[in-house]
Amino acid sequence: MYSIIVVPPPTTEDETTRSQLRLAPGERLNFGRSTACDMEIPHEGVSRRAGEITAQGAFWTLSNLSAHQTYVVENPEGAGEHIKVGPGRLDAPVPFEFSRIVLPAAGDLLAMDVWAPRHDYLRAGDGLDGATTAPAFSLDGSKRYFAVLAALCEPRLRGEPHAPLPTVDQVVDRLHPTWPAASRTSVQWNIDYLAVKLRLKPGPETADTGPRLNGKKESLVSLALRFDLVREEDLTVLNRPVARGPR
Repeated sequence: MYSIIVVPPPTTEDETTRSQLRLAPGERLNFGRSTACDMEIPHEGVSRRAGEITAQGAFWTLSNLSAHQTYVVENPEGAGEHIKVGPGRLDAPVPFEFSRIVLPAAGDLLAMDVWAPRHDYLRAGDGLDGATTAPAFSLDGSKRYFAVLAALCEPRLRGEPHAPLPTVDQVVDRLHPTWPAASRTSVQWNIDYLAVKLRLKPGPETADTGPRLNGKKESLVSLALRFDLVREEDLTVLNRPVARGPR
């Protein structure tokens, strides 16, 4: 069974003809400028033996065989998430389901896509008996605080990983069609509530107020995107009325 699909960089302006190379677990694909490579990349800025991809079941590894260039592996769905594979690094594991390898090549940036569509899951009944584990983050998608968090995350979930976060006024405007009573005060209150709920700040029940949290919105969005607390499909909450609460 194939587990990894590699889409080579385009060699012409027409990307619709790009082929797909499929790897089964344990199979390797080397790429570079040399015609002896499994996948030839005919660009003078690419090393003769530039790298190697190895399928490992539900994930894959990348070896950087160049002497000087660092490769970047991007997660196109990860709001800027990426890893760097330095020169000479062998078998670096790549955890993304959809990936884009970016090769710097004499002033150009060449990109090839790698897909890892195979998903392996624990079968029902394989776990241990006993009490259910408490959730790490308890969020209710029907509440106003979740709509505020979704509005903060929206620009980066829409494919702009480095977009500046919306201001409080912009969040108010975004939520106004489904929450007419939204105001700067109520939105800021929900941001403060989220900081406590997601344990970025101590709760009011403790005497310790903790250090001042600078960049509160940035911290919230970073945490939410890192742990998939808000996904792109959750943005539908911005188009429907949300329940009252906490405010």
